[in-house]
Amino acid sequence: MVPTYEQMGDWLEEIAGGFPDAFFLDLDGGIQMEERALPDPDFPPGEMYIMGEYVHDMLGRYIVLYYGSFAALLPEEDEEGWKDEIFATVAHEFTHHLEETAGLHALDDKDAEFLRQALEEYGEG
Repeated sequence: MVPTYEQMGDWLEEIAGGFPDAFFLDLDGGIQMEERALPDPDFPPGEMYIMGEYVHDMLGRYIVLYYGSFAALLPEEDEEGWKDEIFATVAHEFTHHLEETAGLHALDDKDAEFLRQALEEYGEG
């Protein structure tokens, strides 16, 4: 089941509201959602998608989730599966935000290692 963009937005709002207010400190732009999918450019089209990103740019600090990436990867998931993935993605991006504001980068390192291994495995496939 693929929910509408609006339905995912409602779920995202509900899920984000469950995180502590302290997580939102210095998150100028809050949590946003874009309709498009964001394929990972390091993989062939359709192989890997970016579900969300923590962004710190000239507009400030904010989290973006990509509805199209969720739709591409979760077409058979039920509502609970979608909500679980939204929660996991928001929690992951909050971790990037909190680590960056503390001057840490452990999750960045972990993500880089995951992608390195995925590319290595893909190359072997």
